[in-house]
Amino acid sequence: MLHQPTMHTTQITLGQAANGHQQIALGGGCFWCVEGVFQRVRGIVGVESGYCNGHVPNPTYEQVCTGNTGHAEVVVLSFDPTVITTQDILHIFFDVHDATTLNRQGNDVGTQYRSGIYCTTPGQLDVATAVIDDLQSARPALQGMITTEVAMLEGYTAGESYHQNYFESNPSAGYCAYIIRPKVDKFTQTHQQFLA
Repeated sequence: MLHQPTMHTTQITLGQAANGHQQIALGGGCFWCVEGVFQRVRGIVGVESGYCNGHVPNPTYEQVCTGNTGHAEVVVLSFDPTVITTQDILHIFFDVHDATTLNRQGNDVGTQYRSGIYCTTPGQLDVATAVIDDLQSARPALQGMITTEVAMLEGYTAGESYHQNYFESNPSAGYCAYIIRPKVDKFTQTHQQFLA
C-alpha cells in the first residue's frame, strides 16, 4: 500500500515560529526537489520554497536564474524539535542530494543550485558543522569533498506562488517524474521512521 504523505505547505514567516518550532533553510539544487522530500517528513510543520543569502533585495525567479544575485534556491522548513531534530533533518538532506558537486545538482548548474544549510540559530550552525564532520569521518572518501555552504540565513525572499507545492501540483511533469520522484522514493525507502 502506498504511503499517503501529510502535506506541509504553510506560508512561513521567518523569526515567528510558534509553539517552540524552529526554522532552517536547505539548498540542495532545485527547491522543488527539496520541497517534495520534506513535505513528507514527520515533524515538519511548514515548507516554503524561496531564495536566500544573495545581495539583491526581493529577487524574482528570473533574476535568481541569471546567477547574478548570489542567492541560493532553498526550502525553509518549520519543524517541531520534539518530533524531529536538526541532526535528523540534515541526515535526510544529505541522503537526498549530492553535496559533493559544487554549484550543481545533475543538469541544474549555477550558484543558485549550490548545496547549503542556512541556519536561524547559532546552535544549528554547530549541528550542521558536526553532521558534516561526522559524514566525512564515517566516509573517508568524502573528506574535503563536501561543498555544502553553512551560514546564517540572510535576506530570505519567498518564491513565487507557482513554485510552492510544485511536485504535488505537477506529478506527471517531466522534471517531477524523472528528477524529483526518485529523490522522494529514496527518502520513503530509506527513512521510513521519519514518514509523516
